[in-house]
Amino acid sequence: MALLRFEGVGITALAAAVPRTVIDNYKYTRYFPEDQVREVVDKVGIYQRRFADDATCSSDLCFAAAERLIADNGIDRSEINLLVFVSQTPDYRMPATSVLLQERLGLPHATVAFDINLGCSAFLYGMSVVYGFMQQTGIRKALLLDGETRSKVYSPKDRRSAFLFGDGGVAALIERNPGFGTSWFSLNSDGSRGDLIKINGGGYRMPSSPETLREKVVDEYGNIRSEEQGYMQGADVFNFVIREIPRDIKRLAEWSGEDLQGLDYYVFHQANNFINTYLAKKLRLDAERIPSTIAKFGNTSSVSVPLTIASELKGRMEGDRKLLLSAFGVGMTWGTAVVPFRDLRISDLVEV
Repeated sequence: MALLRFEGVGITALAAAVPRTVIDNYKYTRYFPEDQVREVVDKVGIYQRRFADDATCSSDLCFAAAERLIADNGIDRSEINLLVFVSQTPDYRMPATSVLLQERLGLPHATVAFDINLGCSAFLYGMSVVYGFMQQTGIRKALLLDGETRSKVYSPKDRRSAFLFGDGGVAALIERNPGFGTSWFSLNSDGSRGDLIKINGGGYRMPSSPETLREKVVDEYGNIRSEEQGYMQGADVFNFVIREIPRDIKRLAEWSGEDLQGLDYYVFHQANNFINTYLAKKLRLDAERIPSTIAKFGNTSSVSVPLTIASELKGRMEGDRKLLLSAFGVGMTWGTAVVPFRDLRISDLVEV
């Protein structure tokens, strides 16, 4: 694990955007019998999701969130020196989507812009990268944009993943302020588990071809997907989570000297209801301080942690607050952070 400490930097404003199309999971029955659908939906606790249309990309969701953020907070675009875009569903293989967003948002050419390609833990990784940049005197304001359209990469004919993933985008304004105090991060990776969540085809190891695009039955249960659609070995992921995540949270608490019970809120990656319930009980955390968006947005990958803050903690982040953030996923990668907030300004949710 990498243990990181930052001083005097934090998120001052946050905005989120979701597609306007609402998917009722109980009615997502085109490829499966209604009784099977109800069984899966009740088990994972995901009742609604948001799906982007064919013309909407992750960058569009982030652009909408960023425009709302800038307007609501009267941000001078010329003062933004850094833009980091986090996603595994970018607009193109090249150029980097961050650079396109720099132009689209009307930011200066002097803006540093780059992408981070990482899965469900990526918002925490992105925060740590931006916080590191903000230790330098040349960076005044930074935008951390995080967007995913995971609905586009999972097969609706694969019961193991068809009811889990949704789309969303967030924009976070990050600034320096000595009043923030200390932020603590633990970041981890284990590539030996790279096959647990994966898309085999469409990259340079297995380039796109008629064969990678062909749908086929992939198991004895009749699930269907192509090599260019994602898969997840759910049981192995669950075993990984229950072993590694509580351990990592306890290590960070010990290293930082923070009392977990004294934190204001605990925001977990929204993978499924069962996992987060387990983590809360394992760590003996107050369930009243664990906001959740699983039921209405599903698993939005790296967007899920900031989207949960924007959706569920609006109006509850005045004054000084300290949050535990925890996320895990494809890679496998995982991260934990204890971060302070001061009068976090949260915009109303944008629908695209």
